[in-house]
Amino acid sequence: MLKAFLRVSIPAILLAAAASASAAQLSTDARTAIPHDVQQLVAIDYHAMENSTSAMDLRDRVMPPGLKRFEDALHKSGLNENHDVEQLAFALFRPKSEGDQLDTVGIAQGQFSVQEILANFRQQKLKVTLVRTNRVYPLAKTGMVVCFVDPSTMVFGDAEAVTKALDARDGMAPSLETNGPMMEAMNAVDSEPLWSILDQKGTQTMMKQVLGEAGSLTDFETVQKRLQASWYGMNFQHGVKFDLTISTGDSFAAATISSLLTAALMLRKMSGSDAEKQALSATSLSSDSGRLSIHFATSDAQFSSLLQSPLFQGMVH
Repeated sequence: MLKAFLRVSIPAILLAAAASASAAQLSTDARTAIPHDVQQLVAIDYHAMENSTSAMDLRDRVMPPGLKRFEDALHKSGLNENHDVEQLAFALFRPKSEGDQLDTVGIAQGQFSVQEILANFRQQKLKVTLVRTNRVYPLAKTGMVVCFVDPSTMVFGDAEAVTKALDARDGMAPSLETNGPMMEAMNAVDSEPLWSILDQKGTQTMMKQVLGEAGSLTDFETVQKRLQASWYGMNFQHGVKFDLTISTGDSFAAATISSLLTAALMLRKMSGSDAEKQALSATSLSSDSGRLSIHFATSDAQFSSLLQSPLFQGMVH
């Protein structure tokens, strides 16, 4: 379970840098620059982890190559990520209504010295591309581009993904703000310093990963189509806390998923290391009114031990 939970949390953790309790809320400009068909959205208070040994240990151990490109892009944008960036978000969205292709776009919010950054781009003789009135600049040696949609919001990623984001912001295509279920999920969790929301398909994929072999059982096949959305919040103040809510729409589906997860939890406790057993003992499940809630909390020391465990090592590789 923790393996899948952490995998879902990785995009948020990788680039988070520091431990305030402020929320990672997205501005209107940021929300409208996210395409409508979002499968997962991750948002971070960029100053939510720096003072946490657990958070920084996790960051050091988990850095998939694809998301490493985003960190490189921030460095090459001319931003001082420790001071300029206040919130950071990543949206995995479907560029087409059909198919499984997912594109990723990054949204950074903060107080940017735009003129200085653009002067640096001109000094590098970077060629600007216009998308209507939006000026898009290449980020050298990253294969990515960046566009400042206003002095406090920048959009970055692959050129095609950024173009889709600008289409949404300019009203040429629907944006996240027209996606009712995802907006409702976001409103339930965006008071946290680190949070994520997943749509129906993203939630079904996540639950398959969480349940492992149990996901092939008839009980899960019966209820998986009833999974509607999910959202989680995570922070590293006073230890490590993780809260995940899964919306199923009816009590039967929530209770069934809860039973499957409880069985998977007990099985892992029987075969896991001491650190894993301790971590799993700190995980609780409950269901009510069509929603399944999962809570995990542990100390920094216990979490450090978990990072050394076969469970975590297996997740990384």
